[in-house]
Amino acid sequence: MTLAFTLPEDAEATAPPERHGTPRDGVRLMTVRPDGIGHHVFRDLPELLEPGDLVVVNTSATLPARLPATRADGLTVPLHVAGTLDDGSWVVEVRRPDNDGPDLRVEPGAVLALPGGVLLRLLAGHPDPRHPSRLWRARPEPDADLVALLQRHGQPIRYGYLSGTFPLSAYQTVYATEPGSAEMASAGRPFSEAVLVRLMARGIPVVPVVLHAGVSSPELHEPPTAERFAVPEVTARLVTGTRRAGRRVVAVGTTVTRALETATDDDGRTLPASGWTDLVLGPDRPARAVTGLITGLHAPEASHLQLLEAVAGHDLVAAAYRAAVAGRYLWHEFGDSMLFLP
Repeated sequence: MTLAFTLPEDAEATAPPERHGTPRDGVRLMTVRPDGIGHHVFRDLPELLEPGDLVVVNTSATLPARLPATRADGLTVPLHVAGTLDDGSWVVEVRRPDNDGPDLRVEPGAVLALPGGVLLRLLAGHPDPRHPSRLWRARPEPDADLVALLQRHGQPIRYGYLSGTFPLSAYQTVYATEPGSAEMASAGRPFSEAVLVRLMARGIPVVPVVLHAGVSSPELHEPPTAERFAVPEVTARLVTGTRRAGRRVVAVGTTVTRALETATDDDGRTLPASGWTDLVLGPDRPARAVTGLITGLHAPEASHLQLLEAVAGHDLVAAAYRAAVAGRYLWHEFGDSMLFLP
């Protein structure tokens, strides 16, 4: 069953809330439970959970993954860099000049000139067969340190609903420590240091995973591609123990959910794991480890909605989005939040 709704006018968050005088943890937070929906602000989160619950965050930090790339015809276009593969090649998306979507007319062998004297040759479509024309495997000539190049010449990836250009710090969570994401794991953005301290003081541990988010497809609504992840031993042990104790495992965002579910076996045991994950959650693969979810609001037809349903079920997600539309919640990475407790 497809979740369908219409995004209201003026429902897109066009800038970080701080630009309007609202702190990170001052955005709205909807609680979604089988017995009803509640409306709060994000700083209320510690009181909405119970001692013994577990909160899992993604400590991946956002890179400035947008570069100017000059084509052979001299036109400069945005290039979104998803990261590197194990053989050292890059995964990139070439955008149209006005940045309103990927350029699907690019052909193998095309060469793009990047800042710093780097030439990037497009070798072939990304090995994931679901995305043969949007993402490309590419090789820099000469070899270049991708992170150093991005940090020197890149800007954060941004889409058309934003009202301006914002610094990289606006795209970081307060607990980000490991650079590697092309786009912010935005569900964790409303966390403040004060909220983290109050969670732990209430007896709600906060533990990490890492999943380096790639380049999304807001125009084409494709499912996520393969991404690097790591679930450390202490997190795996606490997730399994929390579930066995009958308490909730609350994932902060779809990236955390994807990492934990990749590391969870058919018996519901979460084990230490790292590498690449191509797991896509949905009706055919419901969640096994995650029993609560903090998330931002996703656009109609976004593939992330299937992941929400894998955790909370179609009816609860549909009720939440009806309430969000009626309540004039704000969408996207700088918008409001939901807490699903199914």
